[in-house]
Amino acid sequence: MSTRNSVWSPPWLTTTGFLDEVLRKHHFRYSSNLDLYLLPGDTPHNMAVRTVARASREFQDVGLSVAADPRIMLPPPIPTPDGVPVRQALPGQSLTALTGELHELRRSADVADVLEQILNEHHGVVGDLEEFIDTAAAWCDRLGTANGRELGQHLRTIAHHIAFLGDQLVTAQLDLAVMPDVTPDDAPPLSEVPLLTRHEIPSVTHTARSRAALASSPNRPAAQSTSPDEAARSPTPSPSPRRTR
Repeated sequence: MSTRNSVWSPPWLTTTGFLDEVLRKHHFRYSSNLDLYLLPGDTPHNMAVRTVARASREFQDVGLSVAADPRIMLPPPIPTPDGVPVRQALPGQSLTALTGELHELRRSADVADVLEQILNEHHGVVGDLEEFIDTAAAWCDRLGTANGRELGQHLRTIAHHIAFLGDQLVTAQLDLAVMPDVTPDDAPPLSEVPLLTRHEIPSVTHTARSRAALASSPNRPAAQSTSPDEAARSPTPSPSPRRTR
């Protein structure tokens, strides 16, 4: 299957009322010329992916096997003005997949590597979210109305908050990268550790930051020893700018 012309074509398809009913319910239409079921050619990429996923789930729920072309997860490139290089879409993992990956990790440095994937300047989800909101703000500006301009400004304020969030996550990622800690073998599975409500989550203490700054890691060899008092007096360097948007 592809998202633009999503396809089902087993030889018994046209004789099976259930499959025909499901596909038509999800807006597939049978092409007698191709002997295939297709989605309309103007179906947006994301909608096509969701449609294929919903139809596949219905088939799987009744015990049928479904195969899909993995290329359906690769979205089309984002339109750009003339003279501006097109940023090609890259296949990536969803936040759900990355969250699931955390359950298998034991080393702090490995968690930092996963966090780096959502902070990547070119295709990380934080930067993509910031760009999405900026684009939505530009869409509002095109309305040419006072309400549109006001909403566009509000969206840009939200984008600034996302940028600030990204900076805070970079700091956390750097702290994780230098921590040598490893989850003990007898630690409970992450799925069994209760998540605190947000107002109960304690802030990171200065002692914890100092310990992380002093620790060695596979990514950064141990330097000459520094006393905790000296570390406490040393200002924490702010992360360098990482956005070019």
